[in-house]
Amino acid sequence: MSTGSDNFLWRDLVDEGLDVKEARLYLTLLQGGGMPVSTAAERAFVSRTSAYDIVKRLVRRGLVQVVEDSEDHRTVLQANDPGVLLQQLAVQQERVEAMIPRLRAVRPKGALPRVRYLEGAAGIRSALFESLSWPSPLYGILSMSDLMAVPGAGAMADYIQGRRDRDLELHVVRSAEKESGLQWPTADADLRVVRLAPEPYVFSMTTLIGEHAVATLSSRQENFAMVIESEEYAEQQRYLFEVLWDSSDPV
Repeated sequence: MSTGSDNFLWRDLVDEGLDVKEARLYLTLLQGGGMPVSTAAERAFVSRTSAYDIVKRLVRRGLVQVVEDSEDHRTVLQANDPGVLLQQLAVQQERVEAMIPRLRAVRPKGALPRVRYLEGAAGIRSALFESLSWPSPLYGILSMSDLMAVPGAGAMADYIQGRRDRDLELHVVRSAEKESGLQWPTADADLRVVRLAPEPYVFSMTTLIGEHAVATLSSRQENFAMVIESEEYAEQQRYLFEVLWDSSDPV
């Protein structure tokens, strides 16, 4: 197997859930094309005995297939396109999303609220994307210029696409001073309805309100997020949002 930058490739595969030997064998096949198990094992620096079990696991994951060589009719291994990793991720995401309502139902009614503090840009991004698992619709008070700073334009584009993928509607109130030009108006394609708060109200923090939880994201200055899981608290925040919504101007 090649050295240099390839070392980082198998480490990345390990980070995505393969063990070291699986990653080396898959990368060997991806580089070398069809080859028998013995050759693949030698090039990947794994024993022939363990290679057969590794191949079985890679086949189950859809990363490798066993085929017959058209020239000499030997059985050889071929690596499937790495795009299968994305397909698996999508399937896993669907399963987790389907499981979340059942897991929430396990919690007893009247259970104590859960409050989580998340620090830094990573915490802000985590709290933002957690809301993608909440039921539709979402209600939000957003500071777009602060969100474009943290978690950033790329993360916001991914978040909007995530809402589209999940048919997750967003009713949002924003303040004109934090708009930086109205780039995200009301749009059916983005499942977004926008109103602008009356002057002089300026929101430098973002609040996302769901059925069971509320996420608050600070600006870069304080650099934190907080998620409160409480049906009563979420209900009260929705009522307060409706008061603000009724006094805000459609865009």
